Amino acid sequence: MRAFNSMVNSLVGLLSIGMLLFATCKHPSETQVEIFIPDENFEAPPPPLYHEVNYDVPIRGYFEFMDSLVAHLDTTLSYCIEEHLIVQANPWLIDTLAHTDYYYLMDRGIFSEDPQSLLALRAGEQLLIPDSLQTDSIRQRLEATVIDINIPEFKLRIIENDIVRYTYPVRVGRTQEKYLAMAGKKVDLRTRTGVGTVIRINKSPIFINPSDNRIYHVTRRDDGKVTKLPGVPWIEPELDGQRYGQMIHPTTNRATLGKAYSNGCIGMTEGDMWRLYYHAPIGAKVVVRYDLEIIEENGDTTELKHIYPGFKPSKSSKNRQAMIFPSVCNCGIVDTLVQ
Repeated sequence: MRAFNSMVNSLVGLLSIGMLLFATCKHPSETQVEIFIPDENFEAPPPPLYHEVNYDVPIRGYFEFMDSLVAHLDTTLSYCIEEHLIVQANPWLIDTLAHTDYYYLMDRGIFSEDPQSLLALRAGEQLLIPDSLQTDSIRQRLEATVIDINIPEFKLRIIENDIVRYTYPVRVGRTQEKYLAMAGKKVDLRTRTGVGTVIRINKSPIFINPSDNRIYHVTRRDDGKVTKLPGVPWIEPELDGQRYGQMIHPTTNRATLGKAYSNGCIGMTEGDMWRLYYHAPIGAKVVVRYDLEIIEENGDTTELKHIYPGFKPSKSSKNRQAMIFPSVCNCGIVDTLVQ
């Protein structure tokens, strides 16, 4: 009897093991790893391409360096590359350039008498060169970008796909008619409105006082210190088919932001201008409007002060099709040494 029971137990054990093996083969464990074996047509993506900077590049030589890099890449890449695309792929570089702003440095106890001597790039730094898919993505993003300026609000916005990405304080043209030697006549200094595009970028502007056509090379800052002029690009928009010489450019006097102060141009801080420049290539859409009624972030409606007496504002803060002043401004240029 004992032998019979032992045989039965052995058979039961063998049957259990068989069932376990069958279940394991039919239902693989979740911990099992599937091995992907690519077919012969599979191609791994290429590794990221970087360009190492071999020497220190001051702002004074920055655009020459970038032009040389783009020219070199044009001979080695199978797709088109541009300065804006490279820098957009390296946002840290935009931060570096923006942080050469005179007042940004002074707020940190650093005085720079020559802004263009500051370094834009350092030896050993590496620039990521975007591939063809990345460049297409950046292009699409820039093409969907609108530069929006509301004059009485003293604000410039960078809007991407209908989303406000950045908001910067600006100064605008003052309410005055003044004789300007550059124009050869008396002109209305108020900032013009309209819808258009960026048609010109000046990477090496000449600073001229439009009142007397005097070229100057230094500027007096808000703190009374005199420095050389910054090497930040200027942007010229065409509005409703008209070129007014109305530039968007950096001001060396931060205290004038939020005021109707200029000869018609739109002024920003040096740091903000660097950021705008790399979001506003040739062809970028620009809207300059005069809307007194604005909607705050919390949904409340605010009525702004009418800074241009006699000017008829656009009907709504949502209406970006603004009107053009009847007179033409040829003032076009910049800050004076003594303001």
